[in-house]
Amino acid sequence: MKYSSLVMGLAALAVPMLTNGAEVKTELLESYAKHSQYLDVKISPRGDYLAATSRNEEGSVLLTVLDINESKILSITQGNGRESVSSFQWANNERLIMTMAREIGSLDAPVPTGEIFAMNADGSNQVILTGPRSSDGNYEFAQVVDYLPEDPEAIMIYTRSFFSKEPYLDLYTMKVTSGRKRSEGRIPLRAYASTNVQVVLDSDGVSRMVLGIDPNEKNKTVILGRDGANKDWYEVDSYYETDGGFVPLLMLPGTDQVLGLSDSQSDTRSLSVLDLSTKQETVMAEHPNTDLMPIMSVKNGRANEVIGAAFEYNGIDTFFFDDVEDKDYARLVQSLIATFPGQSVGINSSTRDNRKLIVRVESVNAPAKFYLFDRDKRALTPIAAAKPWLDGHTIPTTQTIVYKSRDGLDIHALLTLPNGKEAKDLPLILLPHGGPHGIRDSMGGMDSDAKVLAEHGYAVLQPNFRGSGGFGRKFMELGYKNWGTTMINDMTDGVMHLVKEKIADPDRVCVYGASYGGYAAVQSGIREPDLYKCIVGFVGVYDLNLMYEQGDISEAQAGRNYLDQVLPSDSEGRTEQSPIDNVDKLKAPVFIIQGGADIRVPEEHAFRLRDALKEREHPYEWLYKKGEGHGFYKPENNVERWQKMLAFFEEHIGD
Repeated sequence: MKYSSLVMGLAALAVPMLTNGAEVKTELLESYAKHSQYLDVKISPRGDYLAATSRNEEGSVLLTVLDINESKILSITQGNGRESVSSFQWANNERLIMTMAREIGSLDAPVPTGEIFAMNADGSNQVILTGPRSSDGNYEFAQVVDYLPEDPEAIMIYTRSFFSKEPYLDLYTMKVTSGRKRSEGRIPLRAYASTNVQVVLDSDGVSRMVLGIDPNEKNKTVILGRDGANKDWYEVDSYYETDGGFVPLLMLPGTDQVLGLSDSQSDTRSLSVLDLSTKQETVMAEHPNTDLMPIMSVKNGRANEVIGAAFEYNGIDTFFFDDVEDKDYARLVQSLIATFPGQSVGINSSTRDNRKLIVRVESVNAPAKFYLFDRDKRALTPIAAAKPWLDGHTIPTTQTIVYKSRDGLDIHALLTLPNGKEAKDLPLILLPHGGPHGIRDSMGGMDSDAKVLAEHGYAVLQPNFRGSGGFGRKFMELGYKNWGTTMINDMTDGVMHLVKEKIADPDRVCVYGASYGGYAAVQSGIREPDLYKCIVGFVGVYDLNLMYEQGDISEAQAGRNYLDQVLPSDSEGRTEQSPIDNVDKLKAPVFIIQGGADIRVPEEHAFRLRDALKEREHPYEWLYKKGEGHGFYKPENNVERWQKMLAFFEEHIGD
């Protein structure tokens, strides 16, 4: 397909395939390192404009607005310094709402600035609506609660003071032209540091349910509800994570029922409905082995009806309910999903009348692409691609596999194989994900690390070891306190499974990971010193005791509660599972990669590991980028990182 002229400058770049695993082609690395041309695309309510986010060369996110009818760019907006556009939405057909965030690393979520901006599609009438730079000058953090599609001139926000460590939240309806606010009351839950408060509105724009976390009660979840505007709040439920509970998503229109995800009655997260009038929860659907997410119809700019569910187990899958009212919308979604088998298909936005929709399609084997679907014309037109320069290039294929852990668990994993090579006796890179809890390696999005390694002749294994998310509460909790023991065993068992299947050469195995994955890489080399021939740790945690002293997790009580929950309970136990205290067991050379601006895993972890290796005269390599955070943003730094990693792997397990 050719891309529409609506999107400017999407020139495809032909990328040569590698024919020799030992050869590093910089052009290919640059193609994978290059920032996505488009991150998100949304259509205006009447269908006149497209707004799209993209990254510049420095990694900051900017917003571009396109006039569909005139096929021209109307405006380009970006933040100051390292500020990026964090979220955006059409308030009405002419006006956009934006929030900003500061990027702190490619592996970590951006930190919101707390300011809300508004502007017209052509970039005019720009207004800072909240914060110290706004007209009222209040030192408050603000967040959009709801875009109020029924009121095109206003949005719902909450604010909290910059100066209070445990602030309450104040709700306001705010004009999108001036920032003038009308109070909608105070939420009787505190927004503690490192926690967030979720607010759920009904179809009339009235806040009816709120959820918060209480770090003074070991991160207990508290849910409050009320029966309408100006009514008293009451407790609906409270629970600890280990007990399971209900997480609200939205109120079903015209009812007192709240749709949510729940593991209160099941191990995995089901689709459930909680009736505020009775406080009774009813399970709509559940999968015995994996979590569900709802598929909703949309009406007048709001989610309207649950028409099905999406899930990922042995691949990306969906199911749909028969007894739905909006059968046309359900058929539309099913048709779009059938058009792109094996891919994640989502409706990003639509016109108010639902006649035109922006559809996002992506998978582990294909970068995201955006399509405009015109229901009247029954036409699906490609309008933008995240990485158009990879079009026409044969990307190595990733597939799902399942193997047994040594204690009998089913471990789901992703396996990426190099093109043009028989899947036999291949050099293997074990690539554990970060997190580690609540995170999973998914078929829903492409992992550039895995693809780059496979492009150079390596098989790549990404196991969803115990502790990973998406497979139920019990599976995740099996990883607690076991970062360096049974979680590592699951990874090793995956390697041995591929050896047994004769896919991997047992004499040519290395391990690489980032964040927790960096920890797991070094810890794997400690536990299995004769298996791994080399180790790469990228922004990794190497001292579990240091996590209580440095880094943003330990700065708040909620973060310390999390560490208490998932790490060994005492200093001795953490020492036993800390790579920094066990480097004498290593045999394989170690390559340490670190960013100097990392606040999640401060550079001290890397320095301590380097010093311990140096003291023992253990072979190591070092790459340090002062201005990078938790993961590298700059394409040239990722190219350099891959070049050095590939040379390192070639030296130790190459042909």
